[in-house]
Amino acid sequence: MALPFLPGNTFTDPTKRKYHRSQSLGYKNGYALPARPEVGIGGEPLEVNQLSLSELDELNNKRPTLTYGQAKQAPPEDFIPAHVAFDKKVLKFNAFFKQTVHESPSEYFRVRPVIIYYYLEDDSISVIEPHVENSGMPQGKLIKRMRLPKNDQGDHWHWKDLNLDIDVTFYGKVFHITDCDEWTSNYMASEGIELSAPAQTPTDPYTDSRKEKSAIEAFTTPSTFDKLKQFLDLDRKVLRFYCVWDDRSSMFGEQRPFIIQYYLVDDTVEVREVHEPNDGRDPFPLFLKRQRLPKDRDNVDSSFRAVVMELSSHEIKAWYGPTDFGIGKTVFIYNRPFLIYDSDDFTKAYMQHNYGVPMSAPVEVSGPARNLPKMALPPYNGFGSYEDSLQSCLSLVPQPPKKDFIKMLENDHKILRFEAVMDSVRPEDRGRRFIISYRLADDMIKIFEPPVRNSGIVSGTFLERTRVTKPGSTPENPQFYGPQDLSIGSVLQVFSHRFVITDADDYVLFYLEAHRDDFPGCQATIDSIRSARMSGMPEKPQTLASQKGAPMVVQRTPNDLKRLLSEVKAQLRKDNYINFTSLTEAFLQYDRDRSGHIDVEELKKACHKQNLPLDDDVMQALIAECGSKDGQISHADFMKFLTWD
Repeated sequence: MALPFLPGNTFTDPTKRKYHRSQSLGYKNGYALPARPEVGIGGEPLEVNQLSLSELDELNNKRPTLTYGQAKQAPPEDFIPAHVAFDKKVLKFNAFFKQTVHESPSEYFRVRPVIIYYYLEDDSISVIEPHVENSGMPQGKLIKRMRLPKNDQGDHWHWKDLNLDIDVTFYGKVFHITDCDEWTSNYMASEGIELSAPAQTPTDPYTDSRKEKSAIEAFTTPSTFDKLKQFLDLDRKVLRFYCVWDDRSSMFGEQRPFIIQYYLVDDTVEVREVHEPNDGRDPFPLFLKRQRLPKDRDNVDSSFRAVVMELSSHEIKAWYGPTDFGIGKTVFIYNRPFLIYDSDDFTKAYMQHNYGVPMSAPVEVSGPARNLPKMALPPYNGFGSYEDSLQSCLSLVPQPPKKDFIKMLENDHKILRFEAVMDSVRPEDRGRRFIISYRLADDMIKIFEPPVRNSGIVSGTFLERTRVTKPGSTPENPQFYGPQDLSIGSVLQVFSHRFVITDADDYVLFYLEAHRDDFPGCQATIDSIRSARMSGMPEKPQTLASQKGAPMVVQRTPNDLKRLLSEVKAQLRKDNYINFTSLTEAFLQYDRDRSGHIDVEELKKACHKQNLPLDDDVMQALIAECGSKDGQISHADFMKFLTWD
């Protein structure tokens, strides 16, 4: 049992050798952090509570629960500063103050309305006086934005101190609050402040007296019609009458249309000429400039000095007015009769409403139409296309013919290709193969001849891209070839050359079937291409082996080897395949043992190198004719076969 810790009862332990203290600092991630010592001096155990303050607070605040355990604490709300929460939130109050006026017999005070703005962001207040026209005193910002002191104890005005129908004092000036806006009313209600009933702003006696004086001094325009009222009421109002001047009684005279415009603002008249295309007259818009129009210009006193003076309202007895014009009336303007046959809708309504003059129906003034000569087009001269030559006849400066751009955009890069052979009486042109390209964008045809080896004919473009007319069409009414005319077996006559169509691309069949309605009459073309695809292409016309440039056509029939080999020999001679030097080199290349014989397979390879025919039946007949012995063919026998008839 330990002794009580009293003076005289303590002693030093002679066995104790450690007197150092535990570390109270530690390092974590490079930072020095306080550490709670776990043992005392010399390693003695501590008899105090080792829990931290946060753990002790948690134990003190813990409430026992029986069912669901400890409830989670709600997370603390985010702190929002006032300058963010109340940014651009302002309370607006309407108020007024009375200003005493000294040394003025007409007024004693003035009522000056103001607007009080309270900024919730920093509890600042500003006072603004609205601008009043001709007030005679400086207005605008009376008190700039700041926190206004409320009393001598250092208090400031707060929004809780504001209400309706109360007096507030700012720097010794008393303002009476009368009303506020809707947002201010809603905000005060949300904060639990009940606003009083709005008050009325009293009227300013001096302002009312000024209004009364200005009302007394005001005057109205006299009832009599004057020029100023005429300008204000009738500005930009014009009466428009349509008339004609019939001058056909004179030589080279005609009936010419005009427009009479009567300006109500100053009673002036203007006559405008109506021009027609190619009427042969100068393009002057005005026939009579805007001026007052006298009824009788010659009715002037004889004492008037017309040589040096102009007519004025003192000399003219009568001027034309709105009632002098009407549908069916004839108006003489400087001795020229103008028959009014119609007017616009505004003129009819104005005359009916102001003068009670009903406007009758329009008068028919148009006579029989003149027989204008038609331009006869000259005959086509053959230069360029018919459309280009026609443009030089329609205008002085020829314009390019108009193109169907919609068709060009929809059918761009769409080409129908056909294969054809030339139908000619000349033996050297008969059987020549051509490619006919029909461009759907502009209906042009291009003819191209593929190259044929050793034909003696220059291949390439036979016909540049152009529109081809059908036989029998006239230059005035040309008829061009279309997709409906390009069927297999049909004959095209292109500038005195005849072509027989023998084949077509698969795209032609697909396109015509998809656009059957766009090309009426193309069913024959579709049927011809479909039948050719189903039954195979028809046999091409045979040509003699002696024709230059014609393809080799061999008719393989039984028991006809002699004629078959003769045709092969003729074709080889025609195409200049026989070259003794190259054939000898080929045989020597395969005859490596220099025995003078080669195998049948080596013969096939040699023929392939020299572009000789390699069909099986022809090769079998050729090998038999060369005299194959035990699968060996002599070079001399083969050369003899090619050179001898």
